[in-house]
Amino acid sequence: MLSDAFGDEAGVTLIEKGDSFLFGYSKLDVLFGASVDDLSLPYSAFAKPGVRLARETVTAIDAEARRVTTDRGEYEADHLVVALGADYDYEATPGLTEADVFYSRAGAARLAGEIGSFVTGHAVIGVCGVPYKCTPAPSECALLLHADLVRRGVRDDCRITYIVPQPNPVPPAPDAAAAVLQAFAERDIEFVPGRRIASLDRERRLVVLDDGTEVAYDLFLGVPTHCAPEAVVAAGLAVDGYIPVDPGTLETRHPGVYALGDCAAVGVPKAGAFAEGAGRAVASRLIAAIRGEPIPNPYCGVGACYIEFGAGLVGRVNIDAGGGKPSGTFSGPSEELAADKREFGDSRRARWFGL
Repeated sequence: MLSDAFGDEAGVTLIEKGDSFLFGYSKLDVLFGASVDDLSLPYSAFAKPGVRLARETVTAIDAEARRVTTDRGEYEADHLVVALGADYDYEATPGLTEADVFYSRAGAARLAGEIGSFVTGHAVIGVCGVPYKCTPAPSECALLLHADLVRRGVRDDCRITYIVPQPNPVPPAPDAAAAVLQAFAERDIEFVPGRRIASLDRERRLVVLDDGTEVAYDLFLGVPTHCAPEAVVAAGLAVDGYIPVDPGTLETRHPGVYALGDCAAVGVPKAGAFAEGAGRAVASRLIAAIRGEPIPNPYCGVGACYIEFGAGLVGRVNIDAGGGKPSGTFSGPSEELAADKREFGDSRRARWFGL
């Protein structure tokens, strides 16, 4: 938006350590056999007037001075937007490694091989802590695993259990939660709410829950505990885990410093649609301030998440977190919503990368 508004005069520096972008939901595609390379969007294709892409790693942030240090230099800003996402704290769950989780590219790719050879036994999908990115994703994992096992003719020889600390699969949206639970019942997927994975005993192939219960597994698909990136914590920006911001402006306690996406604590789910909406809100505010125009409406905290049900059917939950406590409405699974999800990805790929 800043590029569109100011063209070559935008003066934006975007610092990104990765080689490519991958939609969060695409990790489920990788988990079930898709290639990471085929789904990744290279930053080499990113080109916007007035925007410099610096392929560097942020190592320190001085919010008071609006200064960022990277592994290659320093940057000072008139306006600083912190959008470093959330990292994974594997050490918070003894025994857990990246090889056990499908929330990273490498983990999803490795576990795809295990799923391909899984023909009998107990599959456990487990969440190690809250909050975590894309609340419906573990439910989608369970439903897609069921569909994969049915396709391969081995479902009757396998059990699927999903363990999560929350009381239901989609807490902000009762209708969506009810639909997912009904889908679990129809597919004989065991749902264990109110429990988290406390540790993993890989030698004995057991997960230990926070109440001491031991659950044997043959295939474990984990969601790790999330945390703010080290640079955010070291800068003193994080409070109770993440960066507190004004819910309407997304500005931190430091003037001219904003935080959005998974590293921010703003009362919305940690999901790409909400990060995109927050980015638009901050950009609109900066454009208005630079042009001396009236300040736009506050950030509204509205977004949608798609839910894969398997067999080519996708549902959608629309979340409104603008009033404080998030609430949601649900549209049931259909092929039409599957096409809508594809259009969502295609439109962003075209707009962001010209691909």
